[in-house]
Amino acid sequence: MKFARIDQLKARLDADRPLPAATLASLREDLILRWTYHSNAIEGNTLTLNETKVVLEGITIGGKSLREHFEVINHRDAIFYVEAIGRGQETLSEWQIKNLHQLVLKNINHEQAGRYRSADVKIAGARHHPPPHYRVAEQMTKFLRWYHTAAGTLHPVARAAAVHTRFVLIHPFIDGNGRTARLLLNLELLKSGYWPVVLPVEARLRYYEALDAAWDNEQPGDLTPITDLIAEYIEQGLGELVAFLNGVRVLVQYDSV
Repeated sequence: MKFARIDQLKARLDADRPLPAATLASLREDLILRWTYHSNAIEGNTLTLNETKVVLEGITIGGKSLREHFEVINHRDAIFYVEAIGRGQETLSEWQIKNLHQLVLKNINHEQAGRYRSADVKIAGARHHPPPHYRVAEQMTKFLRWYHTAAGTLHPVARAAAVHTRFVLIHPFIDGNGRTARLLLNLELLKSGYWPVVLPVEARLRYYEALDAAWDNEQPGDLTPITDLIAEYIEQGLGELVAFLNGVRVLVQYDSV
C-alpha cells in the first residue's frame, strides 16, 4: 500500500510524543528555516539557506532585494499562522486561505494580498491555463465544497496532496499561489498529526512536471505523480526525524547510566 510505510513511521513518531521541550524547539527552528528557504527558492528567491537563516535572525543581507527579505519574514509568519490553525483543529475556510495569502504578500503587494485576482493569468511553461478571473470565486466555492465532503474519505497524505494541487489548479491569486499551496499542504498534514513536509528546490523540475500532469482542463487530472512526490518526501522526512529521535533517546539513556 502506498502510504503504509508513512503510517508506520508516523506511529513510531507518535510513540515518542510528547517530545522534550528543548528537542521540539530545535526541530521546529530547523523546520521553519528549511521550509521557508526551499518554498521561497522554488519560486525564485535567491537567498541561500544560510542567508535565509540570517534574515530570520533579523539581519539584512547586502545586495539582496527588499522583496526577498520580506518573502522570508512573511513565510515564517505564515507558518506561525498555520501552526495556530492546526493546533485549534479549525476547519478550512475561505477566510483562512485569504488570511494566509495576506501574510505571504504582506509588505510586497498590499493591493493584492488576501484578494482573489481580478485579471487572467498564465503559468509560465505550463500547458494548463487557470480559470478566468471572473470564475475564481466560483471555483474556490467548489474547492471548499469538495474539501468538506469527498476529501474526508481520502488518506490524510492523499488529501493534503489534493488540497495543494486543486488550489494550484485554480491559481486564485495574482502572486504567491505556490507558497500558499505548500502552506495549505502542511496545514492538512499538521491537522492529521503528521510532521510537515519540505519539498526541496532540487526537486523543482519534477515538482512542476507532476503538477503539469494533474491538469485536465479545469478539473484535477492525474494526481498520482504529485501525490507520489509529496509522499516520497513525507516518508523521507519522517524517516530522518524518527532516526534522529532514536539517536537522542539512546544518548539520553547512555548519559543517565
